[in-house]
Amino acid sequence: MMEDNHMGKVSGMEWSDSSSGASDDQQHDQQEQPVIHAPVPIRPRLPSRKSSGTMIVPRDSIEVGPVEMTLGPDDVRAMSPRRTSQDLEMLSKEAREELQRHAKALQDSLLALFHRIEAVKEEHNKLDNNNKFLQKYIGDLMSTSKITAPSSRPKK
Repeated sequence: MMEDNHMGKVSGMEWSDSSSGASDDQQHDQQEQPVIHAPVPIRPRLPSRKSSGTMIVPRDSIEVGPVEMTLGPDDVRAMSPRRTSQDLEMLSKEAREELQRHAKALQDSLLALFHRIEAVKEEHNKLDNNNKFLQKYIGDLMSTSKITAPSSRPKK
């Protein structure tokens, strides 16, 4: 019967598949086992720092200002691509020409849109005038037909 409640011992601990409290055997086993506490971690001490001293430098000192660096031929910083003023001038000229071509294309498309809008306005005005003419014509026809047409209803 006890074997049904215990799945076996795993690394010195007994596991139970029941949700009830521990049996007397389990409590006895737990009291016999030594209690192991985890070691408390100790933070390493920081090394002491020396004072950096004053940072005030006289204006006329040679330590003030940009420092020229001499780079050897194998230094990675010396291997980075550098552009000459001629290269930069050619790149700026190409960029300027590309911007001018783009601006010209935008101006042309704007002019085409303007012409299309003007054509649509003219067509609208023409159709509006024709619509007004037809409305007036139909109104005139209706007014003359009322006068000349005999009434269909007999007068009482």
